[in-house]
Amino acid sequence: MNHSVALAEAARSIRGSVQVALACHVSPDGDALGSMLGMHHVLRHHGIASVASFSEPFVVAAHYRELPGLELMVPPAQFPQNPDVMITFDCGSLARLGDLQGPALAARELIVIDHHISNDRYGSINVIDDRAAASGVVVRELVRTLGFSLDRDAAVCLYAALVCDTGRFQYASTTPEVFELAHELVQFDVPIPTLSRTLFEEHRFAYLQLMASALQRAELVAHERFVSTIVTQEDLAKFDVTMDEVEGLIDVIRRAREAEVTAVLKEEADGLVRVSLRSLGEVDVCAIAQALGGGGHKFAAGFTAPGPSEEIVRQLRSAVAAARRVSTAS
Repeated sequence: MNHSVALAEAARSIRGSVQVALACHVSPDGDALGSMLGMHHVLRHHGIASVASFSEPFVVAAHYRELPGLELMVPPAQFPQNPDVMITFDCGSLARLGDLQGPALAARELIVIDHHISNDRYGSINVIDDRAAASGVVVRELVRTLGFSLDRDAAVCLYAALVCDTGRFQYASTTPEVFELAHELVQFDVPIPTLSRTLFEEHRFAYLQLMASALQRAELVAHERFVSTIVTQEDLAKFDVTMDEVEGLIDVIRRAREAEVTAVLKEEADGLVRVSLRSLGEVDVCAIAQALGGGGHKFAAGFTAPGPSEEIVRQLRSAVAAARRVSTAS
């Protein structure tokens, strides 16, 4: 099914539904939340009942607090168990839905909205555009296909999705079309200064102390152009910081001039390690993440694996070296 046909099929299904259930991936980032809430506002504005949620831990990181509609979400326990139409946002696999996998499997129609090339295409309708800079871009396409208009709340949410996944319009995904969409959205009086500060610049002093510790622990392997650091449960306890607050740490670590590939390993309480990867482009970190059970994009990807973290770092160094050899040979 090509992209235009998938959009049309998704729009047909949504128009014919009594209620649409919306879900995004666990521990949602700005694109996941912004995309889901943007669609939530559009549907409500046009008289289509919708319910929105994500898996436990049902906690929104503080830097997303300015997104309108957070109070409209329901805990996963209140999510429909047998939805007529369900839409997932920015979620590459069923497993990434966490507690909401059951409703997804039980849904009469499951629409998958995403922009990750590694998406498992687990829906009955898969609206996936790996050329799109953010899932929010795909949502805007769907809203247009529906023939619906945006309101201010939807525009603010979609702007947040766009600005988060383009790194404030700094990543390679920032195309002329991205600026065209941004131009459209800011016509709705998007509070750019407030959003920019809360999304990217504002942190508790405790987090700054943790960041200093993580920077001090960071290791650079200069000849491999690889830099990494680890955030432990002990760090979180010592500085009284939540794991959600650490999300932007990789954007600081990746500033190292010597690094082509950057990794931040976050040790969860259950013993699993969540790994975030960034690349300047020579190494495809999506391919590395997919080989280790994750996914993403060439420039940004991630995966979750059992510890210890030191072993994962060794695996990553080996994978990066192998990828570089392939790149050099070609």
